[in-house]
This record gives sequence, structure tokens and C-alpha cells, in this order.
Amino acid sequence: MTVNWERISLKELAALVSTALRDDGIDAILVGGACVSLYTNNRYQSFDLDFVTHSPVKEVTPPMRKIGFRRESTRHFTRKDCPFFIEFVAPPAAIGDAPVTDRHVMRTKYGNILMLTASDSVKDRLAAYFHWKDPQSLEQAVLIAKSRKVDMKEIRRFSRNEGFTEKYGNFEKRVLRKRPS
Repeated sequence: MTVNWERISLKELAALVSTALRDDGIDAILVGGACVSLYTNNRYQSFDLDFVTHSPVKEVTPPMRKIGFRRESTRHFTRKDCPFFIEFVAPPAAIGDAPVTDRHVMRTKYGNILMLTASDSVKDRLAAYFHWKDPQSLEQAVLIAKSRKVDMKEIRRFSRNEGFTEKYGNFEKRVLRKRPS
């Protein structure tokens, strides 16, 4: 397969990395801003792909090399002709203190991407908004919730358990707000 690395989409790259890791027996899940990009059809554009795996970085290096990426630091991989970089985030895959148990499989022509569900991606972004007071994360959570079907009841329960019922209310109002005609 010929890949135009300079014009590769985030979705194509996520699939290529996922496939390379899986081919080497490494289970990895895509998390973070890249999930936001995929769930919102790039209404938010991430330039890094965060994967969580239980394999040490020394084990992910060979499959990353096979697709032309080199290790830049303990957990970062780049390719000179690619606009995105790859980061391996410390395990476990969790949102707040809760481990991620559900996963979504996005199928592409380059392979399957194992990633957070849309609801978990919203919770992940809300956790950043709640704990780090990051308004961009709130925007991302709203974008996902307006773009995909999400479990608002579960997101409300999560927010309450995190102690942020009021901030959840801000999110819910934004999601339910109608667009001006």
C-alpha cells in the first residue's frame, strides 16, 4: 500500500498505527483529542494521536519503525514527512479513577481503530474541563455530544460522581441549545 504521508488524514494514520501495533501483538486504544477529531469529522483537529497500551515503549518501537516513525522521547514518535505525531500515554486507559471498559471499533480502509466510545470521549474531555478548568475541553465535549449519540445519563452520573454537577449543567445546556436558524 502506498501512503502519501504529507497528506495522510488523522483517521488513516490512526488505522495504520493500530494495525501495525496489532500485527505485532500489541493491544492499544486511541484516546484523547484524536477521538474528538474522529467523532466530529475534524470540526476539532488534533495533531497528535494518543494511544494507551500496556506494552513498554521498547515493544512499540519496532512496529512504529516498520511504518517509518522514530522515537523522539520516552513516549513520542514522529515521522519527518507526517503532520501528526504519536504519543503513548501511561496505562491504564481510564477516565478519572474509572478504568475504560467499553471500546469502539472504527472501521477504515486502512484497518480498524480501537478507541474510546463517544460517551467515554465526552467524559474524558469533561474530566479535563472539571479538573483543569480547560474551556477548550468543554467545547470538545459539546462538539462530540452534538455530533454523535452519547449516553447523557451516564455522563451525568460520571459528572456527579466527580463532584461537578454544576459544571455538568453548563455542558448539558450547551448540548441542548438549539442553533440559531
